[in-house]
Amino acid sequence: MSSSLKRPILWGKPIGISIEPTTSCNLRCPECPSGLRSFTRPTGMLQVEMFKKSIDQLKETTAYLTFYFQGEPYLNPQFLEMVSIADDNRIYTSTSTNAHYLNKENAIKTVNSGLKRIIVSIDGTSQEVYEQYRVGGSLNKVLEGTKNLVEAKQASGSDFPKIVFQFLVVKPNEHQINDLKKLAKDIGVDQVKLKTAQIYDFENGNDLIPENDKYSRYKRGNDGKYHIKNSLLNKCWKLWNSCVITWDGKVLPCCFDKDAQFEMGNIKDQTFELIWQNNKYKQFREQLIRSRQEISICKNCSEGLKVWDE
Repeated sequence: MSSSLKRPILWGKPIGISIEPTTSCNLRCPECPSGLRSFTRPTGMLQVEMFKKSIDQLKETTAYLTFYFQGEPYLNPQFLEMVSIADDNRIYTSTSTNAHYLNKENAIKTVNSGLKRIIVSIDGTSQEVYEQYRVGGSLNKVLEGTKNLVEAKQASGSDFPKIVFQFLVVKPNEHQINDLKKLAKDIGVDQVKLKTAQIYDFENGNDLIPENDKYSRYKRGNDGKYHIKNSLLNKCWKLWNSCVITWDGKVLPCCFDKDAQFEMGNIKDQTFELIWQNNKYKQFREQLIRSRQEISICKNCSEGLKVWDE
């Protein structure tokens, strides 16, 4: 990265990428475009051939692959097949799921796929609290799916995937953090992470903003309005080291571009290398170095404010 030189010098290809299995989701979470069904871009499923095309161009440099952007990965019937392809190419793979589709069969397939890390979203330790954010979801299914995965790992003698309970801390559930830690220990989860919530309409306050300031991305200013804590310096490692590829091949600068407003190119039409080095990407990097505040997707960025290990 070259922000210190004020020039967007670029070396190599990204070492970490996110690929979107699908934009579809079974839940209706209130601060998620998938849940709100509010996308301005098409909804669909990543196809194996499209995935192979991406991996063939990136496998020599990619060390870490996140199989997630928007949507629920397990809704894509070819999801675990694609995980196996990445694993065969010695790429570390991770995903994030609401765990509603981790029946015993899928749990075994997940372990056999070579997936290395799975984040299970669990935003409450009682159904009453859980469903306030995970609208339409069942906490029992989340717990059952996680247990199925633990059992499948034990039966195979595998250490992977590492199972992470991720708790999106919001006002309705912040009192359950200690209960979450106990629940994770009882089930056999490998790790617990607490995550701050991204809220789109936060300026005038929001019922989801936690009372404990530690778990909020926002703070109230002297003007009575809420402001994001992040100072938004004119630099960002993601523009030089990672990217997002949507289910239909769009290359995006980062995971905050939910609606693909800043499409840099499409791998259906061009090679990744040409997109990564094209004038559109160069101009975006230049704008970020010059004035990140002017880029709409950066205004709610919380890099460095998002997750705590517990």
